Amino acid sequence: MENLLKHITEILLLAFLIITFLQSGFDKILDWKGNVNWLKEHFSKTFLANMVVKNVAIILVTEMIAGILSVIGIYQLIVNDDKTVGLYGAILSCIVLLMLLFGQRIAKDYDGARTIAIYFVPAVFAVFLLSA
Repeated sequence: MENLLKHITEILLLAFLIITFLQSGFDKILDWKGNVNWLKEHFSKTFLANMVVKNVAIILVTEMIAGILSVIGIYQLIVNDDKTVGLYGAILSCIVLLMLLFGQRIAKDYDGARTIAIYFVPAVFAVFLLSA
């Protein structure tokens, strides 16, 4: 219980990343075709148009790994007072968000890019706290 309270901010931020990335990953798994079709249209006028399936797969795997590392990170914080795995989860979350931001900017979806920037703030804050 002591480590739970000692690391409550980090745990809450990792929980945010878990919800964000595992939900997104499961959504892609459960509605692969719908996601790919929507994204093919979204990127149809960009140089990414022919890479949608590959890029969605990369994003899916990266999101799932970030979410799983964040779950393990919470466990490690509470049980072992160790920030390492949580830090890796937060860093990978930031990398995923940068990939998504890049795509939204290429697609000229500035509202989508702005939304990703909102998610980036707590992810970077998690990196900051977990690296201290």
